[in-house]
Amino acid sequence: MRPLLLTHCGAGSDASVQDAAEIAGMRGMEVLNRGGRALDAVVEAIVVLEDDPRLNAGTGSRMRVDGRIQMDAALMAANLEAGCVAAIEGVKNPIRVARDVFATPHVLLVGDDATAFARSKGHAVFDPATPESRRRLQESLAKIREGKLPRYARKWKTVDLHGTVGAVARDRRGRFAAGSSTGGTAFMLPGRVGDSPIVGAGLYAGPKAAVTVTGIGEEIMKRVLSKFVYDRIAEGRPPQAAANRGLSLFPEDVSIGIIAVSAGGWGEASNRDMAFFASSPRRTF
Repeated sequence: MRPLLLTHCGAGSDASVQDAAEIAGMRGMEVLNRGGRALDAVVEAIVVLEDDPRLNAGTGSRMRVDGRIQMDAALMAANLEAGCVAAIEGVKNPIRVARDVFATPHVLLVGDDATAFARSKGHAVFDPATPESRRRLQESLAKIREGKLPRYARKWKTVDLHGTVGAVARDRRGRFAAGSSTGGTAFMLPGRVGDSPIVGAGLYAGPKAAVTVTGIGEEIMKRVLSKFVYDRIAEGRPPQAAANRGLSLFPEDVSIGIIAVSAGGWGEASNRDMAFFASSPRRTF
């Protein structure tokens, strides 16, 4: 089977970071073209995205309101095995820590214990903060002080959301994998976990397809979006139709992006600009 890989830079990303999606995609395709596993290709692609300070994952992740950076990342493969970390601090590549969790009996490690696990696996101390993330924190704090923070029900309409990154892949043996990584969004309380490390919400992979999504984490979790899209593919819908159906679950003022890959091709849907890469032309059967 011909290998296939997609990457995205988050709902709300634009042409200014298109090169990041493409470089990450090419890195992942190098793994697949050598006969590597879909899971390893997804990891290598997401590492590239985490290392790009323009994106809100790994280096450059958004700060919580207390100035800390807590990151989420996850991987899932077609055999339903998964590895995830949430609210992890002080590491360069959360997706690599998620890969280490993948090799344990567990699915999700969180907070200080996830960070301690990373150290036990040799992941060095790393500060992912950048001048841009510090500037964005000050902007968020100023809005809070000035009373400009929107009410909870409407807060997402004025928040800059782009940043969550992800990848899905199909290798030569027809195996699927999905991955995601994020630094969160503006106005985050310490300890907040979004959809990215939640199996079925931020990502899902199985024997029929792989899906990863981006956008408003709380809204994605409520709809179990990635599993919803996966199930539509498993029922026989092309991945593009399944992605479109998933997008239709949300009102326009909720930012959402979806990428999916199956044996028959791939799909991408977003109600915002979204920089993404696909390694082959779309097929709809």
